[in-house]
Amino acid sequence: MAIYYRGILFLVVTAFLGEGIEILVNMILARQLGSHGLGLYMSILPTIFLIVLISSFELPVSISKIIAEREERYHRNILYHAIAITIIFTSLLLVVGTMLLPFIPVFNSYHPYVRWLVIILIPVISFTSVARGYFMGRQQMGKIAIANFLRKIIQLIVLFALFRFFEFNSESSLLIAIGALIGSEIVVFLYLVFMFIIQFQQVKKQPFSNLNRKIVRKNLMAVSIPTTGMRLFSAFTNAIQPFIIKAALVHSGITAVQATEQFGMLMGVAMSIGFFPAFIAHSLLIVLIPAVSKTHSERNFSSLQKMLQQVMILTLGYGIVAVVIFYFFAPELTSLFFKSEASANYLQLLWPFFLFHYFIMPMQAFMIGLDMIKEAFIHIIWSTALSFGLILLLGSMPEWRMDGVIIGMNTESVLLALMHYLTICKKIGVTFFMKGILQTKKGA
Repeated sequence: MAIYYRGILFLVVTAFLGEGIEILVNMILARQLGSHGLGLYMSILPTIFLIVLISSFELPVSISKIIAEREERYHRNILYHAIAITIIFTSLLLVVGTMLLPFIPVFNSYHPYVRWLVIILIPVISFTSVARGYFMGRQQMGKIAIANFLRKIIQLIVLFALFRFFEFNSESSLLIAIGALIGSEIVVFLYLVFMFIIQFQQVKKQPFSNLNRKIVRKNLMAVSIPTTGMRLFSAFTNAIQPFIIKAALVHSGITAVQATEQFGMLMGVAMSIGFFPAFIAHSLLIVLIPAVSKTHSERNFSSLQKMLQQVMILTLGYGIVAVVIFYFFAPELTSLFFKSEASANYLQLLWPFFLFHYFIMPMQAFMIGLDMIKEAFIHIIWSTALSFGLILLLGSMPEWRMDGVIIGMNTESVLLALMHYLTICKKIGVTFFMKGILQTKKGA
């Protein structure tokens, strides 16, 4: 447990610094790109993240889970099989991606080089995922934290230097913004793969036992395939969400340009501020997947119950403080990006979305560690379907517009968090009373 707490602390501290840098990055982008350019940048990000997700094949999750559950003497063999799977998968994905990306219409509004920058991401993310999964499984969170920090600081340095000393038109500025994001991933790749090679040389010197290739492949696929399906669905819905929101707003009577600008303020300003405290939730997710997997494999339900209580208390503590600050200081916070009353209003209205999202991330780690990926997937489908329905219905009404969109987003976050929580409680033997008291079942 000492490793577990140290991992959380280290990730939280470095993630805090990283999120501070992320705010600076978004401020630079907001001032350089303007509201319309920022809207275009935020619109393409979900598509890029979708490709990143496919490239990773959720190997960080599956490898970390199997490494945490198996004895150290099996790690060498597991890594050999994981690398072989990655080489085959990446080769196929590169071929498919090279053939299909030139014909994906979402890239038509951007510089032609953007497509090929995204192609470069495929092998970079795939092989980084193996190293990331191994370090997560071994609870070596320092390397993960440094990698996450490197991504942010490199992006900030590149953007600041280029935009400070050179002049670019709007199209070139947007290309540079996307290029800096992808370039930072390459730096992370170089760092993690280098550290992985050093660590792997040490693993090769230790006594080892072989696992049947089919067993390793089955264990990896049993996590990677459903988790990828779940993440893929989320990434796909995130990729089409900008178009659904903008379509609803246009249907309500405003122009496409106004819809893009409002979306840019929603995602580039309100979301950037609201997701700032989520570095704690993300740190918990990274640490909890191997920790819950190992504890669950030992059938230690009392430790799982204690872990859940600690996570809920911690999240409630920082979450309430965060949303109170967002609500009462929204104008001051959003003015760091744009002097806009609309973006401040968005930030205030989104407080339920942010608060419950902080709970969702660590609870998804519990769901994965407890082998309930299927249940988590079903929860996401239901909550997303309801959210999109409300966005289209309310967002297209002239009297609601963006307020209706935000109602749909808030509903999704609240519903998903509650479904995750009740399912986890049932699995590990915890009952939830309406008064908010957690009571352990006898014999759990």
